[in-house]
Amino acid sequence: MSTLSIKKLRADIDGKPILKGVDLELKSGEIHALMGPNGSGKSTLANVIMGNPRYTVTGGSIKLDGKDILALPVHERARLGLFLAFQYPVEIPGLGMAKFLRRAAETRLPEGEHLNVSDFLKGARESMDFLSFDRAFLNRALNDGFSGGEKKRAEILQLLTLKPRFAIFDETDSGLDIDALKVVAAGIEKMRGPDFGALIITHYRRILDYAVPSIVHVMYQGRIVLSGGGEIVKSLEEKGYDWVKDLVGDPGDDTEAGPPARTPKPAGREALHA
Repeated sequence: MSTLSIKKLRADIDGKPILKGVDLELKSGEIHALMGPNGSGKSTLANVIMGNPRYTVTGGSIKLDGKDILALPVHERARLGLFLAFQYPVEIPGLGMAKFLRRAAETRLPEGEHLNVSDFLKGARESMDFLSFDRAFLNRALNDGFSGGEKKRAEILQLLTLKPRFAIFDETDSGLDIDALKVVAAGIEKMRGPDFGALIITHYRRILDYAVPSIVHVMYQGRIVLSGGGEIVKSLEEKGYDWVKDLVGDPGDDTEAGPPARTPKPAGREALHA
């Protein structure tokens, strides 16, 4: 079992504090959801976990199986098994999708091992079939001219190809129609198992109906202030975020003085559909 542990994480961008003491532990075999109002720090957390150099970490730690990874660049974190699916995947003209996937898979191999290209291509094509993603896209430039749904399918294809230990989905469901949403959720569910953990960042319940989380967190003003089960999603859908603000008050800016996350009893699919 692997563990991604985040403790008292603080980070800013251009001198503006965004994360103000985030505590989160994600273990393999678990799928967590992270919700919260706009500007609460959800996407910042995703970027800081992956090592985006635009953000400056000013305190706390991020550890993968006990190893602090804050000093590692993005590609080293990816080699250790971290993966980030973007809300707005970047178009890269001139870089073929097949070449990109192959090179990314090669960098994940232990030193001295070589990629079996035939097996790799067979697996990629099978994954594309699973995602209802035309195999012809393997011969196109990465995301170049893709529709929104095609870009999100390409993100999930990367997930299924690389098989990371932990994946973060930064509002991957944003802008998707129901068919594309089901495909994205099916990809996440296909990865579900004892060797995989995921953090789904979302504003909406609908993706969580198909990729059901074991734990739901709510982020507010740079901290995780509430953790529990599917009943949280149902309450947010019915009441919005005002009840969270009333429940936790103003977290303030002092990490040590901020309130700990409240933790109702976790619940799963039954609570989501109650």
